[in-house]
Amino acid sequence: MNIDRLLKPRSVAIVGASESPTIGRSVIASLNSFGFTGGIYPINPKYQTVLGHKCYASLKDLPEAPDVVSICVGYQRVMDNVRLLPEVGAGAAVIYDGGFGEGGEEGKKLQAELQDICRQGGIALGGPNCMGIMNPQHRSTTYTVEPNNPNALRGNVGLVSQSGSICIGMTSDVRRFGFSLVVSAGNEAIVGAAQYINWLIDDPNTKVIALFVEAIRQPEEFVAALDRAANAGKPVVVLKVGKSERTRAAITSHTGGLAGESNVFSQILKAHRAIEVDELDEFAEVLAVCQGKRWPKGKRISIVTSSGGLAELVLDVAGKAGVDLPPLPPKTRADAEEVIGHIGGDGNPLDAWGHGDYGRNLPHALKVLNESPTTDAIGVCVESFDGNPMGATPLQPARAEQFGAAAEASEKPHYYLNMRPSLMNTIEVEALRKSGVVVLTGTRQGLLGFDRMARWAEPLPPFRKSQAKPAAVTIAGRSTVHEFDSKALLAACGVTVTKEKLATTLEAAKAGAKEIGYPVVLKAVSDDIPHKSEYGLVKVGIADEAALAKAWADLEANMKKVGKPVKLAGFVVQQMIKDGLEMFAGVSRDPVFGLTLAVGFGGIEIEITRDFALRPLPLREGDAEAMIQELKGAARLGAIRGQPAADVKSFAKAIYGLADFVAANGDQIDEIDLNPIKLLPEGKGCVVVDALIVPKK
Repeated sequence: MNIDRLLKPRSVAIVGASESPTIGRSVIASLNSFGFTGGIYPINPKYQTVLGHKCYASLKDLPEAPDVVSICVGYQRVMDNVRLLPEVGAGAAVIYDGGFGEGGEEGKKLQAELQDICRQGGIALGGPNCMGIMNPQHRSTTYTVEPNNPNALRGNVGLVSQSGSICIGMTSDVRRFGFSLVVSAGNEAIVGAAQYINWLIDDPNTKVIALFVEAIRQPEEFVAALDRAANAGKPVVVLKVGKSERTRAAITSHTGGLAGESNVFSQILKAHRAIEVDELDEFAEVLAVCQGKRWPKGKRISIVTSSGGLAELVLDVAGKAGVDLPPLPPKTRADAEEVIGHIGGDGNPLDAWGHGDYGRNLPHALKVLNESPTTDAIGVCVESFDGNPMGATPLQPARAEQFGAAAEASEKPHYYLNMRPSLMNTIEVEALRKSGVVVLTGTRQGLLGFDRMARWAEPLPPFRKSQAKPAAVTIAGRSTVHEFDSKALLAACGVTVTKEKLATTLEAAKAGAKEIGYPVVLKAVSDDIPHKSEYGLVKVGIADEAALAKAWADLEANMKKVGKPVKLAGFVVQQMIKDGLEMFAGVSRDPVFGLTLAVGFGGIEIEITRDFALRPLPLREGDAEAMIQELKGAARLGAIRGQPAADVKSFAKAIYGLADFVAANGDQIDEIDLNPIKLLPEGKGCVVVDALIVPKK
């Protein structure tokens, strides 16, 4: 669907136009204020004119087919006008009122009718339950709030928000960036976030896309739009609310309980090169970083301060935020100290106060950092802001001028960092903008804004290609796929599993145990019992034939106590793995974004520590190794306290094997649980001890 007529209309009809303070009046007043040159058509049978424009009794009376119709009446009258849209040739519409999809069963029925009319008529609909759309660059608007200074709104940020209040808040501060488009998306009954993103990718006035979301209604289109934006070099900055985990009616595997909505969405964004932020102040700082003439090409930033205390504060904040402040190389430090004098700490942050001649020291510090091989970007910490009751110090104008000159002469991005959030000197903001310098606010927020853009600049590795073939054992139609079959399926994809034999008689079990070698484990095998331990259907440490016979008898007795119909496939005799760290790997199906893979410490730790890493499938090259290193307890996998290092390479290989199995069979799978996986010392591999596959219902 072409949405140009919604976002860049040549004519606007306003149903419910009025001279009184209403949405209908605000839209017309805003069009006048913007200097919109297209047709403005108020519609209200009570008026001859509205704000200087001829008023019409009905949509049917217009002199031309309107590009967009603003329907500024209550939902009881909305549908009467919506039904006229195809008849009058309208290309788009905006509905402000609520009471549709969010308004109970009756509202859902109204929204369904609304969608049918718009889809059949090819009408691009904004909303309902929204504040409309404002295009400052095109000087068009259907937005409900009239601007005080429309020219100041123009910029390169395309904002799409499912919250009207966020639009109000973001457009109220244009000191560092303005907007190419502002969309209050509302219910997204027809046009959703993915379509808006795609339009902004093609829009030459848009440099960066800002997205505030509560829910993703078109996940496949959304992910494709993220990929397209990344390929076009336009960052998509995302702030999502409502991050609590979904309550699931039935979770069979451990993995299904770990992969909540928040975790999955974050990994989707990362996998498709979008930038996720956690709060509005971080949102604004990333958008500000995007205004720089030069974007960061690496994560290493060097900071200049005028105080040892500030240097220590920045170092503390950066450490907690995970921002890379590398120590100065010896030569860079020596070059700096030639002019500045002794520099404390490891030189980053660089306290350039030195002997007190900051006017001389600052340019020198900037010069040596620009030449440093370990510096990708340079920041200077300041406290400069409007309304300072102490007035500007004599250093401040010179400081900004010196910094701007250094930035213009450098190929590295420069940032002017106010230590407290939202504080800035607007005169300095304008002066530094000409030199391509970005003013950031808040030590943590500003550093994170830089860091997130630097990470966005890093190319992602390609997706892995799998040669795995569809499963030879039936998956579909089973309640679960029992351990023996699950392991056989995974082994075919290169996952190492325990040696084991399925037996239906004690004699066969004895033969299997003799072949495998004692000690062994004996387990009941049934699709109807995914978790065997709670029924006493697992016996470990079986040392000889006599112990095996007793274990067999115990399992037979315990089977009679299960208390539900069970189809038994037999008892499995299994190699017993005594040593090794217990790990897990699993797959679950997110109801929005599909299959994801989790890796972490296994056994009961999976439920206690919840120490795991997550990725959407398919995996990219290097994902398995990166997930292992992301674990909070990753240090436990190295050589520690006389214990040998674990065979991390074999664990990564098992993870890739699991991913390959899913690549070939994912359409049949809801969940997979490999727990525990015994991770042995380096060079000795890892072995899947227990496995469970849950077919897609």
